Amino acid sequence: MTDPESAGYDYDVVISGAGLAGSAAAILLARRGVRVALLERRSDPEAYKVLCTHSITANAHPVLDELGLVPALEKAGAVRNEARWYTRWGWIEPKPAPAGPELPYAYNVRRSTLDPLIRSRAAQTPGVDLLLGHQVTGLVREAGRPAGVRASTPRGEREIRARLVVGADGKDSAVAGFAGVPARSHENARFGYLAHFRGLPLRGGIGQTWFLEPDMAYAFPNDDGVTVLAVLPDKKRLPAFREDLEGSFRAFVRALPEAPPIDSAERISKIIGTIDYPLHSRKPIAPGVALVGDAALTGDPLWGVGCGWALQSARWLAEAVAPAAAGRGDLDKALAVYARRHGRRLRGHQAMAVDFARARPFNPIERLVFSAAARDASVARHMHLFAQRLIGPLRFLNPLALAKASAVNIRHLGKAGRPPDGADGR
Repeated sequence: MTDPESAGYDYDVVISGAGLAGSAAAILLARRGVRVALLERRSDPEAYKVLCTHSITANAHPVLDELGLVPALEKAGAVRNEARWYTRWGWIEPKPAPAGPELPYAYNVRRSTLDPLIRSRAAQTPGVDLLLGHQVTGLVREAGRPAGVRASTPRGEREIRARLVVGADGKDSAVAGFAGVPARSHENARFGYLAHFRGLPLRGGIGQTWFLEPDMAYAFPNDDGVTVLAVLPDKKRLPAFREDLEGSFRAFVRALPEAPPIDSAERISKIIGTIDYPLHSRKPIAPGVALVGDAALTGDPLWGVGCGWALQSARWLAEAVAPAAAGRGDLDKALAVYARRHGRRLRGHQAMAVDFARARPFNPIERLVFSAAARDASVARHMHLFAQRLIGPLRFLNPLALAKASAVNIRHLGKAGRPPDGADGR
């Protein structure tokens, strides 16, 4: 590996943000021979992200495995993220095929458990220097190109020079702003609040999601016997929530089909949330800069995809740029490889999320597929793969899948003696 100091650099890569995406990127880059400065603006190594679905989709399980975190997560009490989904046609309950393999899964785990765990793993990784209390205040530029960062630290301002600057600093990324990478924002017509409860049993002991068209809600069991309960109503309901948050939150949950017994449970956190959470998309690269996690793409929290995409984008970046970041290749070409993969894998998912964030009812294709999934186990398994982001929109809605859903609903028509709900818009 080229010595970064001999090339005028303190490190090969400097990462702003030691949360999920930044810590994963640091570990995976360092294992590939890259020297990394991992900066975290907070000084507490136990700090964690509060507003989160606290769930990791199955698309990220291979990354968790590569990071060596699976045994530690299970030891910490992380819960496999099995789930069932309520629709107007009934419950969609994905189950393994008879004599088939178990359904792919990842974990529900609170960020208060997950973030310190992965940050500690990063700090213990040879080649990673975790620098707490370091807040990026600007970019160092050389010949018009980023060549590191300026940071405010407990000991004052300092410069950290590196070939590559990585923004893992969330949806309001300062690194993206300093690099001049604009965000394309899409309105979210829902708002959201969540709280943590003890003693809140869920049917089957698994996650529940309610598609109420347009309102949404979910309840996910987590580590240490805690359940995360969230409501995501249409903004038309916002005045009532503003007038009485606690009362409106509880009334919303009580009205859910097969509602969890919220009144007999103990709320152990504040009710937290946001009334305005737009979906952001940014080009994930600029000269000398890469963005991972929410800094590159902020999804709708109702889908619970942020943690999974944070881990995946960290891995895609490490695979694409490690040799070049260490001085053994063309960094701009490597960044372009990362950007193409990021766009190819996530652009379609984000487009669907942006459309659904308008708080509209299901469209005809969604009615077709969701109604069939409530009636047929194989269609439910197909939906599970998409919900866990193991397949993309094109495969989810491919002609064979739509033909299968149509056949299921036609059979239902024959049994019920009326047009299938997925076909006539009901």
